[in-house]
Amino acid sequence: MQSPARKHFARVTAAKAAGDANPSRPQTGEQYEIHAAALWEARRTLKAIKSTEAKVQKKRELLPEFDAYVTGVLEGGNGAQDDVLMTVMLWRLDVGDLAGGIAIAEYALRHGLDTPDRFERDTASLVVEQVAEEAMRLLEAPYAEGAEGEAGAANDAAEMAMHLSRVEALTRDADMHDQIRAKLHKSLGYAQRARGGHADEALANLRRALELNDRVGVKKDIERLERELKQQNAGQGTAQNSSAPA
Repeated sequence: MQSPARKHFARVTAAKAAGDANPSRPQTGEQYEIHAAALWEARRTLKAIKSTEAKVQKKRELLPEFDAYVTGVLEGGNGAQDDVLMTVMLWRLDVGDLAGGIAIAEYALRHGLDTPDRFERDTASLVVEQVAEEAMRLLEAPYAEGAEGEAGAANDAAEMAMHLSRVEALTRDADMHDQIRAKLHKSLGYAQRARGGHADEALANLRRALELNDRVGVKKDIERLERELKQQNAGQGTAQNSSAPA
């Protein structure tokens, strides 16, 4: 584990090297080489683990080693291709650190960074699919029973909707397969539905998901939301009529 002084040194020197690098060339510098070597060792460790769950846990343990470097690049970088940064982005998304992963994704998309060669998809497609799938996994996870659990679920869903909306805005103009973008609208619709009070927005996103992929699996949810909104509007109309003067 790095000391605070070593972390500060890594952040400052990484920021300087990233700022001095040619945006059209791969990232270089001492800190990049150090962390690229650490990443190579980390990947070798992960390769020896068969369990997906165990791999995710190991990534969670390994990621803090790269935090200072990533912070430095995001603070001072001008967009040089950086496979360490991009791998950390994907690992953060893998372990459910959506805020941390999206922070790197914003930098990567702004500067047009590519995913490492071992990944076949472009950056925007990979970010959208991973965030959408991780959001669905977290939204489907069981919450504690009772009022406290329900409040926690709503808060989690609100945070999830915020992350998904940010990704949607970042990738709105990117070219990608409709099936991938459909996953994003589906997960955003589910998050908006789960947070409560956003049924109209949820319905719009689920309808958009269906337009993009008619096999995305939201037809029953759309029908359910349409019924709920119809009943809600009918109830509001009844309440307004009853309050009107005779």
